[in-house]
Amino acid sequence: MAEVTIRELRNQGGAVIDRVVAGESLIVTRDGVPVAELRPLRRRAPETATLLERWKYLPPIDFEQFRADVDSIIDQSL
Repeated sequence: MAEVTIRELRNQGGAVIDRVVAGESLIVTRDGVPVAELRPLRRRAPETATLLERWKYLPPIDFEQFRADVDSIIDQSL
C-alpha cells in the first residue's frame, strides 16, 4: 500500500483524494510512522425503485437463444 505524509496530505490534499477516488488505498504517515489509512468508500447499491425503473428499459430475452448460447459454451459431458 502506498504512503503519503501528513505534509503531502495538507499541501496536495486534492491530488491525494483524487488518488483515493480512483481506487487507491493510502497510508498516512507522521515522521515515518503510519497513523491513518485512506481508502475509497464502497459504492452504495441502487435503491429498489431505481433498479425497477432501469429494468423497464432492458431488451427482452430470447430464452431459447440464451439456452443455445449457454449449451454451446458449457461442456455437455459434465
